[in-house]
Amino acid sequence: MVIFGGAGDLARRLLVPALCNLRRARLLPEAFAVIGAARAEKSDESFRRDLGNSGAGRREWQWLAGRTHYVQGDFDDPSLYARLAAVLSRLQKTRRIGGNVLFYLATPPQAFTRIVRRLGDAGLAREHEHGWRRVIVEKPFGSDLRSAQALNRDLLAVLSEPQIYRIDHYLGKETVQNILAFRFANGFFEPLWNRVHIDHVQITVAETLGVEQRGRFYDATGALRDMVPNHLSQLLTLTAMEPPGCFDADAVRSEKSKVLEAVHRFGAEDARNNVVRAQYGAGSAGGEKLAPYRRSPNVARDSKTETYVALKLMIDNWRWAGVPFYLRTGKALARRRTEVAIQFKRAPLALFRDTPVESLSPNDLILHIQPEERVTLRFNAKVPGPSVRMGAVQMKFNYQDYFRVAPSTGYETLLYDCMTGDASLFQRADNIEAGWRVVQPVLDAWEAARASRLPVYPAGSAGPAEADELLERDGRRWHPINGDAGEVGS
Repeated sequence: MVIFGGAGDLARRLLVPALCNLRRARLLPEAFAVIGAARAEKSDESFRRDLGNSGAGRREWQWLAGRTHYVQGDFDDPSLYARLAAVLSRLQKTRRIGGNVLFYLATPPQAFTRIVRRLGDAGLAREHEHGWRRVIVEKPFGSDLRSAQALNRDLLAVLSEPQIYRIDHYLGKETVQNILAFRFANGFFEPLWNRVHIDHVQITVAETLGVEQRGRFYDATGALRDMVPNHLSQLLTLTAMEPPGCFDADAVRSEKSKVLEAVHRFGAEDARNNVVRAQYGAGSAGGEKLAPYRRSPNVARDSKTETYVALKLMIDNWRWAGVPFYLRTGKALARRRTEVAIQFKRAPLALFRDTPVESLSPNDLILHIQPEERVTLRFNAKVPGPSVRMGAVQMKFNYQDYFRVAPSTGYETLLYDCMTGDASLFQRADNIEAGWRVVQPVLDAWEAARASRLPVYPAGSAGPAEADELLERDGRRWHPINGDAGEVGS
């Protein structure tokens, strides 16, 4: 495994602990080695010393450290790739690692194309009968539709599509993967998973953190670009996709693409009426006092970059016609929470017309992804007593209560799948471009209305009032971010 950007935070904080966890689970072979490649001047020993502070298990790290090496150089310099080829050749003889090589691009996105081109020029991307060559690309996959298409063209000029693994670490979370198992392995949910029984779906990715020291990147990106074409689109497609013919990677990814292609395209008026953007102001979130976004380091004092976005999407297919999907994500919110909330249609009140029951709580299914990984189902039951009164009750399934949960960074499954050639949890080129096609009209509408007012919400709140109004006009409410995890809007 070759990690470009191996001296950076991602390798130390997430990739090395994930490899150690895989070793603990006996999923890494003895014939395994890691090579870090970066500009920083380091020896093998100093590189190992830096990675040794990653918090990985001691025994597993000692095993991995003896297989860890470093190559210094600029990503544009052909000599870096010559040195890398020499180290790989030496390890094939001393470690008998064979010809399989996984290149991980833990670098800024500007370097993706340059590294892949240099790999191609050096012959390092060429597969042969004795081994495969695969490349993992971290998000962001472009900053708009045009740049995403250009990135795909550049990668595919050197690599074949089966060699490219576009990683989204959200898909490493057990609950995200369990959406497919939950839907398609249980006979009592999938028959209800359609417009006849479901009123609407809410997908939330809420963070308590502000922009912190990422102002330069974030001010050029914003919440829509940063989260919607990747994280939220992945949750949307897993929730809304049709059953694939099998769990082959291409079968799964084809069904996910169909969902994004079926999303009703935004026009300029839709972007005004069905999308809300806002920016956080001063307040407290996550136990910390936060200055307004515009006072963050490396953020323009008159910035119009959104730190919160909410969208109402409609999917134009037989299963979901007329069912709105509400998506929201934001920084500096009241609570860290990622979840998919499915609200079923209310039962008719005809049976209870001669009783004090005036309304019935809706039935809700909540797939909690973080910080807790669990599933909650809410339904109505009669309150004990002589009169007919209904109360909402909950059934909760918590992963830790039922399964022995191994230490995880969220990258273990993704790295292992890449090594074994299973691309089900990775995005194909058409998946990436389909996600950008959903949001590109919104970006265009915002660009045309640069002078429009940008709402401000207090840090530590649930978001702007305009987002509440987006649902209220449909007679619905958001599942409360700062309430109990079982509460759901009506």
